[in-house]
Amino acid sequence: MRVFVDADGCPVAKLTARLCAGAGVDCTLVCDTAHSFDLPGVTLLQTDKGRDSADLVIANRVQPGDVVVTQDYGLAALCLARQVRVLHQDGWEYRQENIDGLLTFRAESSRWRAAGNRQKGPPKRKPAQDAAFQKALEEILSSREKRQEAPE
Repeated sequence: MRVFVDADGCPVAKLTARLCAGAGVDCTLVCDTAHSFDLPGVTLLQTDKGRDSADLVIANRVQPGDVVVTQDYGLAALCLARQVRVLHQDGWEYRQENIDGLLTFRAESSRWRAAGNRQKGPPKRKPAQDAAFQKALEEILSSREKRQEAPE
């Protein structure tokens, strides 16, 4: 298992790196050149600036059993198709059962914006969101440890 973080504007990148280090899991932060991270034990992959450049790097590197942290529904769909677990920064997991509805919402929102309508940005992040994310990622990381300990 490896963990990839879509780190462009990700509020839990450092938290993810810390949790992965504690669990002995490889963590890769993928971001464009507008962002930079200097975290020990983390692989940093920087891409050219571009709308989906970090997403495409992640989608091309993941393998079944990996974990991706993203808020991007399109990247989540690509990763789910590759049997990758995908976690939202708010602590909920993308699944085959919810991805179609999320992609439909994204398309409708895009049409709404293209028609000249304005949407408010997301509300200020709350500590409860970080706590929910931490709990969800810890559960995923500990399930890996349990699988490794189980006799075959």
